[in-house]
Amino acid sequence: MTDIKAVDIERIRTFVAVRQAARPARRAAFALALPLVAFLVVAFVAPILYLLVTAVDNPETKAVLPQTIAALDRWDGTATPDEAVFAALAADLKQANADKTAALVGKRLNYEISGMRSKVLSASRMAAGLEVGPYREKFLEADPVWADPDTWAVIKRNGAALTPYYLLTAVDLQQTPSGGLERVAPDQSVFMTILGRTLLVAGMVTAFTLILGYPVAYVLTIAPKAIAGIMMLMVLLPLWTSLLVRTTAWVVLLQSDGVINSILMALHLTAEKVQLIFTRVGTVTAMTHIQLPFTILPIYSVMRSIQPTQLRAARSLGAGPTSAFWRIYAPQTVPGVVAGCLMTFILSLGYYITPALVGGPQDQMVSNFISTYINRDLNWGLAAALGVVLLIVTLAIYGLFLRLVGADKFKLG
Repeated sequence: MTDIKAVDIERIRTFVAVRQAARPARRAAFALALPLVAFLVVAFVAPILYLLVTAVDNPETKAVLPQTIAALDRWDGTATPDEAVFAALAADLKQANADKTAALVGKRLNYEISGMRSKVLSASRMAAGLEVGPYREKFLEADPVWADPDTWAVIKRNGAALTPYYLLTAVDLQQTPSGGLERVAPDQSVFMTILGRTLLVAGMVTAFTLILGYPVAYVLTIAPKAIAGIMMLMVLLPLWTSLLVRTTAWVVLLQSDGVINSILMALHLTAEKVQLIFTRVGTVTAMTHIQLPFTILPIYSVMRSIQPTQLRAARSLGAGPTSAFWRIYAPQTVPGVVAGCLMTFILSLGYYITPALVGGPQDQMVSNFISTYINRDLNWGLAAALGVVLLIVTLAIYGLFLRLVGADKFKLG
């Protein structure tokens, strides 16, 4: 018994000594990985967190109208507020006029009540000249919007630091004055249509790249080295050129006086010029060409690992060429197909330049509207909300892929 305990103690000592000896190596490995971790946090994690925060951040109303928000806590929400609320509004707008911040809250309220920006600016100028009350009558005489309980419900709701407004708008929903949810009017429902269009275009591009790319990948594996090298160069060429250059090339090819129309008319295949630019056909065609390498390369990588003797063995056992291919060869390429299609689909969801230059108004995708809200409308909240929706859809599709085909079938090479 004593000998057994001695052996156990010796094993523990050996284990501890090995762990201590390996400690410097682990520290060195962690030190080598630390720059990559820091880069991922700064370039990937932090922007996503900022995106999520911006999609619900709501500082404008509370910062500019603090007294009004506090006074509305006692409002029952059924009728026009009393004199105390209007006095607080007058004080806030007077200060906002002096600080030049009235436009900030006006712009925020204008998202939910059309024309509210000009009304807030007008009220702030009026409040700057008011010394004594009664304030309620003067505001009601200036504009009937201040008599509407719905206006005050929106102001009170926007007194919160966080808001669901942007996220709800991104999925064509809105809050009622009572706090419930409802669909926006049909003539204002645009974002779900845009999201559906984005998914449709991404799906079409993925399908066409698979149809075109699978045979190319197969030929690359069986062709002589010289021919395979030339083909691989043609596959990789789009990756070595700028996305803007590739898209501009398609603009030249697809325009009314472009190369394709000239060839069609020279061959007498069409009697007049075909509208190819600013159409769904042009958008999908250009995106398919750009995305082809992302589908071909994973499939080719998997096909290279398949032993050609398997097909010969199947043929020797009596299987025909078609049967041997679909029953023996094709199932083994599923990991590459899944990886290529998933990569192409996700990349296509975020396309901006190609639909903007080649597509028409009915071909613009979610990313185009994100850019518009950031660069033109300066509506960062709605842009962030659309980004969050696109992120959720991307993660959901990725999870669905893994659930349907299994994580073991996802292979890049």
